Amino acid sequence: MVTLHQFRCFLATVEHGSFTRAAESLGLAQPSLSQQIHLLERGLSTTLFHRVGRGVVATEAAMALVPHAQEALDAVDRGSRAVADVDYAVTGIIRFGLFGAAHLYLAAQLVADVRQRFPSARLALVGQNSTEVIEAVRRGQLEAALVALPVDDQALRIVPVARDEIVYVSADPDRARQAVSAATLAAAPLVLSEVTWGDNDYTRQQLKRRVQDAGGSLQPVVEVENVETALEVAALGLADAITARSIVGRQQRLLRTPLFSAPLRPRLFDQFAIVHRRGAALSRPARAVVELATARMREAVGE
Repeated sequence: MVTLHQFRCFLATVEHGSFTRAAESLGLAQPSLSQQIHLLERGLSTTLFHRVGRGVVATEAAMALVPHAQEALDAVDRGSRAVADVDYAVTGIIRFGLFGAAHLYLAAQLVADVRQRFPSARLALVGQNSTEVIEAVRRGQLEAALVALPVDDQALRIVPVARDEIVYVSADPDRARQAVSAATLAAAPLVLSEVTWGDNDYTRQQLKRRVQDAGGSLQPVVEVENVETALEVAALGLADAITARSIVGRQQRLLRTPLFSAPLRPRLFDQFAIVHRRGAALSRPARAVVELATARMREAVGE
């Protein structure tokens, strides 16, 4: 199959009269360019160049191909510019939902991505907790969102994106030397985030259920709104925190006191997914933001 990359290599070789100089002009290794020319010749069942000294000379078949190869590349370039013009013409507000701690994963990078893609549009990233974001999608106030699972609603389409392991975090390395059981959680001095949402927060629901199954109760000594504050409290040695591994890694660079983490036993994960109303066609900007958010989220958790 003939490719556009082969055409680029071909036209550069015609222009420079040398595989080596053509490869240099495209930033390729000479063997790589030669291979592309070989594949093009095989695909067209013809010889395009004859070697002459240290250079090459285009055959009659090659010269007949030049305008068509150039036309193909020009058509792709025109198509790319047309798409860019359409993206630039998108105006108004693009609204997209995010789970509460999304700013620690992707928010700033997502803003940069969307602004580059739709420079004439305004962007609103909405959400303090997945519960409210899911409800906004259900009511049609948001076209789509990136939320923490689970989502118990047959009216919504759910597309899993990534997961991040929940870990036990302490300023005391001895408290993070081994996996932490439910019994240990019941006895530990904990600082938990999401105080406003409390038991509506799914991670806290899972922790509470585990501790109760072990015959204990989850009773944090400190509750705060956001994960950053919880980790600051842990860094001061006032309580131990429970949060996602990726978040600990990022926040650790901002804290002066080192933090140590251990997995839970059994292991626990935050699961993230794109949600939108089933059967509803997403607008082109919404589809683009979904794609960008998915890529950034997977990059953030190392998937």
